[in-house]
Amino acid sequence: MSISVIIPTLNEEGCLAETLAALRPQHPREIIVADGGSSDGTRQAAAGADLFLEAPRGRAAQMNAGAARARGDVLLFLHADSIPEEGALAEAERLLLRPGVAAGCFRMRVRADGMLYRLIDACATARVGLTGLAYGDQGLFVRRPVFERAGGFAPLRLMEDVFLSRALSRLGRVVVSSRRIFVSPRRWQHSGLVRQTLRNWTLTALAAGGVHPDRLAAFYPVVR
Repeated sequence: MSISVIIPTLNEEGCLAETLAALRPQHPREIIVADGGSSDGTRQAAAGADLFLEAPRGRAAQMNAGAARARGDVLLFLHADSIPEEGALAEAERLLLRPGVAAGCFRMRVRADGMLYRLIDACATARVGLTGLAYGDQGLFVRRPVFERAGGFAPLRLMEDVFLSRALSRLGRVVVSSRRIFVSPRRWQHSGLVRQTLRNWTLTALAAGGVHPDRLAAFYPVVR
């Protein structure tokens, strides 16, 4: 199998080049940056990608646009500030060959010290194991035919990753790789660790209770 990495961006000049540099030694078939209209130096930072694609703004629309142009057997949807460790892409391929596995994600490691961050890491892994719901910052990988059967990303302003993983879990297991993905702590540091964690849990609970994610998007500020 071959992997196409799809990275949605909007004003990510500060972290994109580092992510691309970490991906290239893992030999993906291609790296696609799907940009939603950045006004900073994101295009220049994307020089290490194979394709810089302009797409309608919105993470779901950008990732769907990237998937439509991808040529790999496996699609890895990756946030610009999340870096899979060495060997992660090869492990994703191995996991998707297992019977009954529909999709997977990596074991999250926030790039900050402290027991509360380690608790966040552990809760993210437990959430996937218990519910099959993976967040986008964990790096979601899926075989192309399964992604298409699931209907791709729903046109939502928020939680498109949760709704896709829920659809994927109906088609098979969503597993957690033993390989780590290193995630920027910027959102927790900007909003406060406890406040951001409680916000995440609350918004997820409200969406599960039937509140449309587009209504919740206003309570999830953009952080760059």
